[in-house]
Parts: sequence; C-alpha cells; structure tokens
Amino acid sequence: MSDEPGMHAQAPAHATAVRVYFQDTDAGGIVYHGRYLDFFERCRMDWLRALEFPIRVLERDHGVVFIVHELRVTYLRPARLEDDLAVELELAGLKGARLELRQSVIRGTDTLVSAEVHLACVDCAGLRPARIPVSLRERLAGPGRRLSGTSNTTSTTP
Repeated sequence: MSDEPGMHAQAPAHATAVRVYFQDTDAGGIVYHGRYLDFFERCRMDWLRALEFPIRVLERDHGVVFIVHELRVTYLRPARLEDDLAVELELAGLKGARLELRQSVIRGTDTLVSAEVHLACVDCAGLRPARIPVSLRERLAGPGRRLSGTSNTTSTTP
C-alpha cells in the first residue's frame, strides 16, 4: 500500500468482492463499523480456500484452526449502501504459530478501512498454540519466496 492515506497502490495476495446490503448498514445507509470485521473474515476464509486449505481441511487433516489474536483497525472513509467493495489481504509475516496479515476494504481506488491482523494457529482440542502445518507454510512461501520462522518483513537501508 502506498504511504498516502486512503490510496491503494499494491496488488493484494487475495481479494474478495463484497456488495453492501441493507443488513450491513445503520439507518443512515453507512456500513456499521463491526461489519468490516465480517468482511475481513470472509476474505481470510476465501484466501485459505484459494490456497486449498479451507478451514474444514485444517481441522480434519491437521487438527488446527486460526483464531484472531490481535487486531488493529483504522477507519478512513465510510462505505455506503449498495457500494461494491474489494476486501483485500496481503501476507505480512509468518512465525511458528502466527500469521501476520494486512487487510483493507477498497472502493474504486480509495482505501476505506485498513487493518493489521495477527492470527494464532491453535490445536482444535485445547486451543493451545500450534505450529502452522508445514504444507501450508510451503504454500504461503510459494515459488521463489522464502518465509522463515520470523516475520517476513523487508527493511530498507540507505
């Protein structure tokens, strides 16, 4: 994403189209702030499905699920009734039992809401931290991309 508030510049790792319905809004036709969290969740589920790791497969084959551990949301502009939005997701980091994501809600070229989301991988039985399955880690790394056990961040040095 660009440094300029409200502008979107980088292609996301995944995007989900969302149309704003009456059920998403308050009486004035503005999207209720909590609904953005639903939009973000829908995008994360679609992303995992696109990676061929839908939540049911993670539960059944690996005995793990992801839960939100930390969430930081910035509201920049409102979405309105019948807006067509893109909910975008970008992998920001990967640690042993944690995924770090950047998510945003976009209308046209404007970023309406942005979020930093940290997901914890936990075992289904006791909801204790569990390492992200190797096969999912490899899929997240993708060809030509290396994600170690620490955050996948880039630094710029002069």
